[in-house]
Amino acid sequence: MASRVIIGSQWGDEGKGKTIDIYAQKSDVVVRSQGGNNAGHTVEADGQVYKLHLIPSGILNPETVCVIGPGVVIDPKVILEEIDSLEARGVTTDNLKIDPRAHVIMPYHIELDGLSEAARGKTDIGTTKRGIGPCYMDKSERSGIRICDLMDSNLFTQKSLRNLELKNKIITLIYGGKALDDSFIKEYLGYADRLRKYVEDTTCLVYDAIKAGKDVLFEGAQGTLLDLSIGTYPYVTSSYPISGGVCIGAGIGPTMIDECIGIAKAYTTRVGKGPFPTELFDEIGDTIREKGNEYGTTTGRPRRCGWLDAVILKFSVRTSGLTSLVLNKLDTMSGLETLKICTGYKKNGEIITEFPASLEELALCKPVYEEMPGFNEDVTGIREYDKLPENAKRYVERIEQLCDVKISMIGVGPGRDQNINR
Repeated sequence: MASRVIIGSQWGDEGKGKTIDIYAQKSDVVVRSQGGNNAGHTVEADGQVYKLHLIPSGILNPETVCVIGPGVVIDPKVILEEIDSLEARGVTTDNLKIDPRAHVIMPYHIELDGLSEAARGKTDIGTTKRGIGPCYMDKSERSGIRICDLMDSNLFTQKSLRNLELKNKIITLIYGGKALDDSFIKEYLGYADRLRKYVEDTTCLVYDAIKAGKDVLFEGAQGTLLDLSIGTYPYVTSSYPISGGVCIGAGIGPTMIDECIGIAKAYTTRVGKGPFPTELFDEIGDTIREKGNEYGTTTGRPRRCGWLDAVILKFSVRTSGLTSLVLNKLDTMSGLETLKICTGYKKNGEIITEFPASLEELALCKPVYEEMPGFNEDVTGIREYDKLPENAKRYVERIEQLCDVKISMIGVGPGRDQNINR
């Protein structure tokens, strides 16, 4: 039995949902510890595709307890829509648990998210405008409303009215927007009645599960380079998607984690603005995008695509203490005559091999590539590593060498069973 953390090792969208679904089948508890419905996990199971945003991917296994921890921010309307959608497709949500400490995304958060992005103009962050950042701002400012507050109608009404008065001043006087009325309070109290049965102190639940020797899986959202502290700031999310963030967002200590598994694609993608050293603007980039179906689960936005960046993966291995790596979408690389791996950056005539902190410095970096021969074979039906084309194996093994981490699983298609375990 083990407690495992699964995180994204790039800019998100690495195929975490599929990997988490695989591990969730043998996990007793699956925990979501950060972010909100700005995240999206796509899981394909039994010929059906499920797009999840707040609910942990373990929900497809009726025996698995699915936890939304205190570090998550929750839009009650969105989570209820997700619950209803799953139930309509025959997936039970009776095993869902929500921590009372999780913060609630309010209508004014969503309004402020859109207004602040518009005010930034060409310097906008590229947020999903779902209120995630403003909700985390209130949490840090200690004026946020939590699930436990939502469960108390008098307290929720009192806090909502107090916050709304201030938020309306910001909306109207700073951004020139239209003030919100308080009609949402009745709507949210209706949501509270439906969510009440799911609310439980999950910090106790998770602690007891680990102490009892159960398999516990911590499901990461977003990716390493979107981390608020060490990511490509300011083009980051408002929480901590690295392995250390799990401790904060789930309410457990670091000594309770046994494995840290990073998820990466066989290439690199990014959504939104900011420097991207290996980005491709040619036919190869377009081919990768279409073949890999690189469009956002949450937004539908086309992802920027580029060659695999080993500098980024090394950074993820180091900052999250990764014990192994899952390499997804190797099948997307089939048909390319040459494969390239970025092994360092050239900046002002100097070669650097560590990921820089400054975006201005990163923007000056040009990728230094190592080229390898590609492969043409269809690998989607392969389940044994030795049966992969030799050039595909050389590619995988070179990534291991450059990043100093074992690749324990290789994804060769979107299906739950399209994997090679090593």
